Amino acid sequence: MTEQYIEQEGKTLEEAMEIAMQKLGANRDQVKVTVLSEGKKGIFGFGACLCKVRVTIKEDNSATPEGILKVILDEMGIECDIKSTTSDGNIHLSVKTPNPGLLIGRRGMTLNSIQYLVNCMANKSSLVKRRVIIDAEQYRERREESLVNLARRLASKVKATGQEVIVEPMSPQDRRVIHMTLQDDVNIATYSRGEGSMRSVVISTKDRASRESNTGDKD
Repeated sequence: MTEQYIEQEGKTLEEAMEIAMQKLGANRDQVKVTVLSEGKKGIFGFGACLCKVRVTIKEDNSATPEGILKVILDEMGIECDIKSTTSDGNIHLSVKTPNPGLLIGRRGMTLNSIQYLVNCMANKSSLVKRRVIIDAEQYRERREESLVNLARRLASKVKATGQEVIVEPMSPQDRRVIHMTLQDDVNIATYSRGEGSMRSVVISTKDRASRESNTGDKD
């Protein structure tokens, strides 16, 4: 999170602080003050120097992705330890908990819902939007591996029968894994069908998809 601060001059330290806090729209409890110069009165008005301070908004940990997640999990009664890292511009939050099943939920539904909520809250007033990815016990890695195997197995079935296969409804993240796994297969076409929580991936042969003029998207 980028620090918000103002460097401000004034006849006195108190005046400089007050002006800076007004500009930041903050009160004394919300800021940290660093004195840059105590100023000089000078002699007969010569050589006088104004006081100067740097007033910085204190970071509110509860407003960070990690802080937001901690509050949510505390409300759910989930004891946890959260580790935050940044990769490719994304914020990765890894949760260690004695009861990962409660956090993950059926096929990751609870984890995905929490991740969506944290993303909305963390990016609500942020100028720089950053994707927050939440994981527990390497669930996402294991889930992706399972989906890759499923996609390849179903693609083989489609090639053998010539009939399309509709995969069970999935989250956007899971659907994307299916699409990405099969995107380079010259004989297979994939697209999404349905709305909301019932949106599914359809795996078909390219010839069949072309004949039926399917125009679904790949989200």
